[in-house]
Amino acid sequence: MSGNAETDRLLLTSPKLSEVPGLYGFLGDPRAMQFTQIDKNLASCRRRIAVHEWRRRRDGFAPWTVRVKGQPEVIGWGGLYDDPFDPGWGPELAFFFHPKAWGQGYGAELSLAALEVADIKIELPLVSAFAHPENVASQKLLQKVGFQPERHVESMNRILYRRRRPAR
Repeated sequence: MSGNAETDRLLLTSPKLSEVPGLYGFLGDPRAMQFTQIDKNLASCRRRIAVHEWRRRRDGFAPWTVRVKGQPEVIGWGGLYDDPFDPGWGPELAFFFHPKAWGQGYGAELSLAALEVADIKIELPLVSAFAHPENVASQKLLQKVGFQPERHVESMNRILYRRRRPAR
């Protein structure tokens, strides 16, 4: 997503390479990433962030770094992106948080901010998302913000969710 954004509680900013160690604190944590891809080391995390930032310049959107307003530490990473590592699904919504930030509604807040950008600024007709069949919290969050389950993608062992842009 181009530029930065705010919600009631969160600051959403374009990641900086200096933030990679903080991001790796959860993107490289097996517990935090139990249902998705984990960064094996700091270099792979740096590469993930750099590739997404390149895509932000190209596509006009990419995941944000998430902080609670007034707090210095990074608690999450997510938003809209067109996955450069698994292309072909179109614009997607994703969210990843440090375990200490779980259960506080930050995922929904981030998701609604991203969907506002998708609907108003970029005018995307369709946004996809994926959730592991065992990740009930993510499934509930996606449905809460307007996504509908479409099908199980066997090759990924993920449920594909879709959300169409609301009619104006």
